[in-house]
Amino acid sequence: MNKWKIYGVGLACMSLTFGGCKLPTLVTKNENKSVPGSYTGSADSTNTANIKWRDFFGDSYLNALIDTALNNNQELNIVKQEIEISRNEVRARKGEYLPFVGLRGGAGVDKVARYTNIGAMEATTEIKPGKEMPDPLPDYAFGAYANWEVDIWHKLRNAKKAAVQRYLSSIEGRNFMVTHLVAEIANSYYELLVLDNQLDIINKNIDIQTNALEIMKLQKEATRVTELAVRRFEAQVLKTRSLQYDIKQRIIEAENRINFLVGRFPQHVARATRDIEELVPKTIQSGLPSQLLANRPDIRQAELDLSATKLDVKVARARFYPSLGITAGVGYQAFNPKFLLNTPESMMYNIAGDLAAPLVNRNAIKAAYLNANAKQVQAAYNYERTILRGYIEVANQLSRIGNLEKSFDLKEKQVAALQRSVNISNDLFKSARADYMEVLLTQRDALEARFELVETRMQQMNAMVNIYQALGGGWQ
Repeated sequence: MNKWKIYGVGLACMSLTFGGCKLPTLVTKNENKSVPGSYTGSADSTNTANIKWRDFFGDSYLNALIDTALNNNQELNIVKQEIEISRNEVRARKGEYLPFVGLRGGAGVDKVARYTNIGAMEATTEIKPGKEMPDPLPDYAFGAYANWEVDIWHKLRNAKKAAVQRYLSSIEGRNFMVTHLVAEIANSYYELLVLDNQLDIINKNIDIQTNALEIMKLQKEATRVTELAVRRFEAQVLKTRSLQYDIKQRIIEAENRINFLVGRFPQHVARATRDIEELVPKTIQSGLPSQLLANRPDIRQAELDLSATKLDVKVARARFYPSLGITAGVGYQAFNPKFLLNTPESMMYNIAGDLAAPLVNRNAIKAAYLNANAKQVQAAYNYERTILRGYIEVANQLSRIGNLEKSFDLKEKQVAALQRSVNISNDLFKSARADYMEVLLTQRDALEARFELVETRMQQMNAMVNIYQALGGGWQ
């Protein structure tokens, strides 16, 4: 009989062990990390992304705004709390593969009914006088207990490693958000400087056009021009003055955009007073495309997410295999408190092992396993997409920088030519060799060209900030 019992236990263990070994077939996906060797054929590895943002911008007003935003920006602070949540998840996962130990105490009373099997046995049991069992029966107990799931297949350890990867991923997500925050503040700051220049241009043009209007009035008194010329010049002055308020409104909106990012209510934004010629974009060194994998936080975040999903697949696979649990307890129990600490009479202890594995109706486990694999495939595609997006962003900004530089040079020459045209048209008008319309149109063209030149400079500054962000700079 003992021999058959041993065989039965062995057969049960084998069925538990091998019954869960047949796993569903998976469609796997290996990520592709390859990128082109260079952006423009250059093999220079010098990379602007390695420069800290404080040194890259070099503007004390802008650096102060960024410092304030990194402390006060609400969205960034929300992300910081998500990092804390991920850190606590790591702590929880770590505790799962360690033994759980606790203390337990209790007191109760038990009255067994007479006409039950236990009650009938107690009634018919021969008890010596003075040694009757109390009725109802009190129960007092206290002791320590422990339970532990032995991590045979590293299911719990892999779950903890996956939580660590997600914690690191949340840090990279925060770094990626910092790059966006720094870039957005810098772009808004340079927009403010350009708007200041545009407002200054308008004020100067108002003075020039007002002087031209006075000249027209004198010319009308001398019967050299008609009332129509005076009204046309007056209308141009009024139009230019109206542009002031459009620029002022844009300045208010740009300031409040910065105020929102730095987490404060609307107020004046302190900034440098610079002429357009002083706003010169920095020279950018793009380095090698392979450096994106290390410099861009979003690519590192996608890589960590992929690593976590691979561990999730291992955790889901381990659920097909037997799990071994061990429970134990030790303490004291008695029906009378005065006997509670009697040793060894009132002492109790237990220890047990439990081996279990799914055999029938494993659909939920299979579904979780297949879902984990599908998420791993998703993460692999997302990783490849993030690398591709990063490369294309850099390529686009490099092209944009080159084209804007050529455009700015041509517009600068256009402004110089139109400025000379204004002077020439004024001289010709004074000598009656040009009519007032030529003077008016030339002034209008010069103002528009100057505005376009300033707008192009702002686009250059934005391209400088965007390429710095695209290369992975701004979070250090």
